[in-house]
Amino acid sequence: MSTSTSIDLAAARRFVYDDARLLERHRLAALFGEAPATRVLDALRPYRNDDGGWGHALEPDLRGPDSQVSGALSALEVLAELGTAADPAVAVLATETADWLSGVALPDGRAPHVLPTAADYPAAPWMRPNDDGFLTYAIAAHLWELGLEHPWLDAATAWCWKELDGAHRTDGYTVLFALRFLDAVPEPDRAAAAVERLRPALADDGTISVSGGEDDEKLRPLLLSPRPGTPSRALFPEPLIQAELDRLEREQLDDGGWDFDYLHWSPGQTVDARGLATLGALAALREHGRL
Repeated sequence: MSTSTSIDLAAARRFVYDDARLLERHRLAALFGEAPATRVLDALRPYRNDDGGWGHALEPDLRGPDSQVSGALSALEVLAELGTAADPAVAVLATETADWLSGVALPDGRAPHVLPTAADYPAAPWMRPNDDGFLTYAIAAHLWELGLEHPWLDAATAWCWKELDGAHRTDGYTVLFALRFLDAVPEPDRAAAAVERLRPALADDGTISVSGGEDDEKLRPLLLSPRPGTPSRALFPEPLIQAELDRLEREQLDDGGWDFDYLHWSPGQTVDARGLATLGALAALREHGRL
């Protein structure tokens, strides 16, 4: 594995401290072992609502204060990043989030994509209220990563398997989140078989186009399979992964940060999402020995 890098880490840090949210600042410090989990949790908690859900633009594409499923997903991503060993509060917050999800889930176990309350606030064009359940895959993945036992996780997992074992959809974000689930669910043989059934969704270069997205918007291999040694990595030859890491290094901008390739629909969303994109790029490069 290559250990050389063209990344200007100092510039990336400056970008995060200049333009990213406090939450991403603390996540960056935790990524490099420079801050405890408690600081990340302190920055995460203000996004939480009294009903146990998460809002307040924790998901940058939904700008309202109301609790939303995508907010719960974003919170669980942070909690899974920390892990339950980091702080006992991580498990408590994850359990309370699962409790909230069980209250908004549909009878078949899936969590709706966008709840009706989002219609009252600014949101990305694709964030209209709907019952599509594709976020359920990624939410279940994070709960499995956290080692949580919860009745809703059982129902959500059953829904995920039913979808994957049937005539499953192969649009970009459905495949992305399905791979997250398959990388985390503790059924390796079944997961490996399901990964292979998703292989035809990939283009020859390992990407998946995003229907209805920006021109040439694609989900790339490092996003589809962010960690080595997971079931999803079987889809991507190692030379392709190394080429994608080279590409990621080249995409650092002059201001030190990274950008995202989907619609920049509001100034607030752009600032928040670029902070997330920069944190994600640094995490991927570190995970693969480039930092």
